[in-house]
Order: sequence, then structure tokens, then C-alpha cells
Amino acid sequence: LSWSVDEKSLKDAFSSFGDVTEVRIVYDKDSGRSRGFGFIIFSNEDDAKCAKEAMDGKALLGRPLRISIALEKARGVPVVVPRLSDIGHLNRR
Repeated sequence: LSWSVDEKSLKDAFSSFGDVTEVRIVYDKDSGRSRGFGFIIFSNEDDAKCAKEAMDGKALLGRPLRISIALEKARGVPVVVPRLSDIGHLNRR
């Protein structure tokens, strides 16, 4: 995710695909800066799959999204996980 993405902008970007019940961006405990990924929880599995298909590879606030369905389900519902498309790129800085 772009550093400028917040929970509201992430929810706005994905809510057209269905009922988004929760959005969480993961932040570094020490710096407080976004770690570049988050979780979007939909109330419906089909909506989550549709969002993944439509948004994977698309840019959000200047950064392409790499989306996968989380392996573990949060509270029993599917989770869409947008992340930086090139995590290795961050490690080289």
C-alpha cells in the first residue's frame, strides 16, 4: 500500500464490491509507519473474490496492489489482503 493510504481510503476503494465490515492497515510498532499491507474483511466470500479479481494489479494512490485471500479467516469470514507489489524493493533501501 502507498504510505498515504488510510483505512477510509482503503474501504472506499473496496466497498463497491460488497459489504466491507472491517478494514485494518498494519503499522510498525516502533515507527508507527504503515508496513505496506492491510486487511479488508467482507461479509460475503463472493464479494471478497470479486474484489480480488478486480483490484489485483490495479493502482491505489500511486501504488499497484498485490491482493491475496488470507489463508486464515478472521472471525470466520474471508479477508482480502492488499500488499506492496514488490516487498524486496523496500529491503534494498
